[in-house]
Amino acid sequence: MGVQAVIFDWGGTLTPWHDLELADMWHAICSAHLPPDAVGTTVAALCEAEDELWRRGTEEHRSATLAEAFAMAGVEPTEELLDTHFETWTPHTHTDPAVPGLFHALRERGIKIGVLSNTIWTRDWHERVFARDDVLDLLDGAVYSSEIPWTKPHAEAFRAAMDAVGATDPASCVFVGDRPYDDIHGAKSAGLRAVQIRHQTTHAFERPGLEPPDALIHGLDELLSHVERWHA
Repeated sequence: MGVQAVIFDWGGTLTPWHDLELADMWHAICSAHLPPDAVGTTVAALCEAEDELWRRGTEEHRSATLAEAFAMAGVEPTEELLDTHFETWTPHTHTDPAVPGLFHALRERGIKIGVLSNTIWTRDWHERVFARDDVLDLLDGAVYSSEIPWTKPHAEAFRAAMDAVGATDPASCVFVGDRPYDDIHGAKSAGLRAVQIRHQTTHAFERPGLEPPDALIHGLDELLSHVERWHA
């Protein structure tokens, strides 16, 4: 059957990895809309809420949403604040320049393209990013954990991504991600091949005893040769 589909992680895979302080991001967002004396406590509450939701996803593999983070922090976001949220994150969400060419090459080979992201952001938020970078129309399907009950590495998250692109056989699917546990271990446990893309902070997420990826790359421009080998 070769390769039916290649499914990609988003942050740190389709977008270059950026080291960021969550508190700095929330401070920039909140300070544009809240009174100065309310910024500090609101930022602290939002950081605490988001940290807890990411802990839940990591340890319990249960999903969460940005709306849930706001509710936990006692914040009712305006449309203007949500717009600022998107704008503040924009410099850190640009699609890797290798992606359009890679996606076109996969499509030319009859291979479906999908996305599976652990995220608290909405589908609309992610689709705005992909549309801005002219790659939305190249996706055959996408699953965002904010829409389903699970996060990677739960097997149901990978099955949902396969369903989204119309793939039926895990062995004919390739997952590409940067996290050794969420992405590589999760994909291989669900029966998919797994390609790990390494960047400068990947080592921080490594765990002992995990099965190695089927291929290791340092940039998306190295991926196609592995997919072609399996496709053949």
